[in-house]
Amino acid sequence: MFNIILIVGLGGFLGSIFRMLSINFINKFFPYSIGFGTLFVNILGSFAIGICFSYAQNKGLSPLLKNFINTGFLGAFTTFSTFSYENLTFLQSGSYFHLFLNIIFNVILCLLAVWLGFVIFK
Repeated sequence: MFNIILIVGLGGFLGSIFRMLSINFINKFFPYSIGFGTLFVNILGSFAIGICFSYAQNKGLSPLLKNFINTGFLGAFTTFSTFSYENLTFLQSGSYFHLFLNIIFNVILCLLAVWLGFVIFK
C-alpha cells in the first residue's frame, strides 16, 4: 500500500507541474477571456485517460503504473478526465439516468460550491 501511495504522489507531483506549464504555454497563444489553457488540459487529459483505460483493458497494465498514470498524473493534470471517463462508462452501459445525474450533479453542485466558497470570504 505504501508503494501505491508513493507512486500516486509522484504522479500527482508531475501532473500538477505539467498542468501549470501547459496552461501557461497555451494561454500565451490564446490570451482570451475563456480559459483555453484549462480547456486544453481537460481535452488532453480526457484523451489520455481514454487511451490508458483502453490499453489496460486490452493489453493489461500493472496496478502501480495504472495508479501512477490515472490517479496520480492525470488526477493532478485534470480531474475532468475522470469525470469524462465515468460518463462514458455510463453511456456505454446504457445507464442514461446515471449519466444525466452525474453530469447535472457535478456541474451544478460544483458551481454552487465555488459560489458558496466565494460568498463566504467576500
